[in-house]
Amino acid sequence: MVIAKTLLQLAGASQEPLKVSQSVLLLIDAQREYLDGHLPLTGIGPALEACAALLDAARSAGSTIIHVQHKGRPGGLFDPETTNYDLCDEAAALKGEIRITKGLPNAFAGTSLDAELKKREQKNLIIAGFMTHMCVSSTARAALDLGYSTTVVAPACATRDLPDGQGGVVAAETLHQAELAALSDRFAIIARSATDVVD
Repeated sequence: MVIAKTLLQLAGASQEPLKVSQSVLLLIDAQREYLDGHLPLTGIGPALEACAALLDAARSAGSTIIHVQHKGRPGGLFDPETTNYDLCDEAAALKGEIRITKGLPNAFAGTSLDAELKKREQKNLIIAGFMTHMCVSSTARAALDLGYSTTVVAPACATRDLPDGQGGVVAAETLHQAELAALSDRFAIIARSATDVVD
């Protein structure tokens, strides 16, 4: 019987999650659109609680924290003129924490994110936020291309049901787990608890 292994395991790479004290915490799109807007996510409440725990740990460690917000068009999703654009209370930015606005799923595309990280000479990223299969995945994949090491914190991410193209639905939890498995193959170490990234 063949035991499934990731490419990272086959290469002998460390499977230990990065620690928040030695990394930048990148919190992606923790916005009200996903909480009480047009795109409510499955498991958003517990995921925001996990985001809050990560923020507390990063603040206590004095780590760099970067909040990414998706900016949509007026009248659409993530409308910057509505509260749907705002960060959720659990993930609100404090004074001095970096805020970056993006218009595409990948948080590096067309933004100052790479420059901010290079300015701080930081190559380790801990990623949390929304949605697992979209902006979290796009950013983690791009991070590899740019030379960053990444850990994604599973319980601090969430997504939504999607049509499967055959008249059925892929459940949010199934999509979430499948995307994390895909990322774990080459792009990121997956932390199964927020405490896994705390020293």
